[in-house]
Amino acid sequence: MFAGFEAALVTGGGSGLGRATAQRLAASGCRVAVLDRSEEQAAAVAAEIGGVGLTADVSSSSSVADAFAEVTKAFGAAPRIVVNCAGIGTAARILPRDGALPIALFERTLKVNLLGTYIVMSHAAQAMAPLDPVGGDGARGVIITTASVAWQDGQIGQAAYAASKGGVASLTLPAARELARLGIRVMSIAPGLFETAMTAGLPDEARAAISESIPFPQRLGAPEEFARLVTQIVENPFLNGEVIRLDGAVRLAAR
Repeated sequence: MFAGFEAALVTGGGSGLGRATAQRLAASGCRVAVLDRSEEQAAAVAAEIGGVGLTADVSSSSSVADAFAEVTKAFGAAPRIVVNCAGIGTAARILPRDGALPIALFERTLKVNLLGTYIVMSHAAQAMAPLDPVGGDGARGVIITTASVAWQDGQIGQAAYAASKGGVASLTLPAARELARLGIRVMSIAPGLFETAMTAGLPDEARAAISESIPFPQRLGAPEEFARLVTQIVENPFLNGEVIRLDGAVRLAAR
């Protein structure tokens, strides 16, 4: 489906949005490396799609460098599609009622979500730069990151998460402008309320209340819909430097 873009790397590919993305890319004919902090989950998804399973800490440059080296060795070339789905969701008030400041949690959230995205992007660009350009536009690759609607609609208790995802969103345009000279596109998806392991465990009443807050379609997003947008971004060479909200027109309330 993606002429010249047959190899992909998906971080956070062991579950959720990352797993659905790895599955769809594989179904589209890509060789996919599934990177996750869980060795068991990465191996399971890789086995399912005939890909390569890798374990790495996205907040560690050396760990990510080793992962890219493994992917390049396994595929014979660096991946031209890199999708960063790795991240953590955290919740804490800036000043909790007990007065204990959650500064360490804020630091950890930014380290995984923002610094981790930057590290993966940096190593992806380094790996793609020497590749031969393909197609009439001279493309070398595409990097897709995962922000969140919380970067614009951050709720009470989401200061760390919203700040980290806001950083991911703000990184998109300057990165796209810088890497344009190399034929590397950079895009970001900001998902809204999606089916996740967390929402799956909620009571039916709670799930119904969440769904009712979404204008249309009035349901939680499916991971496959996120994955579909990833492939649409890969397919459309004029999509570059933008953050796309994928949210059913939802706008999060203050709490």
